[in-house]
Amino acid sequence: MAIKSRNKVSSSFNMSSMTDIVFLLLIFFMITSTLVHPTALKLLLPHGSNQENAKPQTTVSITSDLQFFVESDQVDINSLERILQDKLSGNPDNYISLYADKTVPIEEVVKVMNIAKRNNYKLILATSPN
Repeated sequence: MAIKSRNKVSSSFNMSSMTDIVFLLLIFFMITSTLVHPTALKLLLPHGSNQENAKPQTTVSITSDLQFFVESDQVDINSLERILQDKLSGNPDNYISLYADKTVPIEEVVKVMNIAKRNNYKLILATSPN
């Protein structure tokens, strides 16, 4: 009588656990990439309760020591209008998001608002939630 062994080793590889891990990693990186702040400047923004859903074309930041930045590039206030015109030309719905530290004098914010008004740009003042 022949005795058959019941312990057979399977040579197939199950990919379902590997695909689960890949999809979990994909979801994790998609969620964390949306949490990255668009500007790397440390600003204390004023508090506000209204939130705007428009997507800005570019950002202008004013730091507490009155330095102006377009996205992450430092610019002079005198060349700010020209740089914005170059960056936003040809698009009728031009949104600019203005990040101003809460210690910045209002006259510096008004300078950027006047540039936006002269060029018919829509300006969004960035605030932090209450």
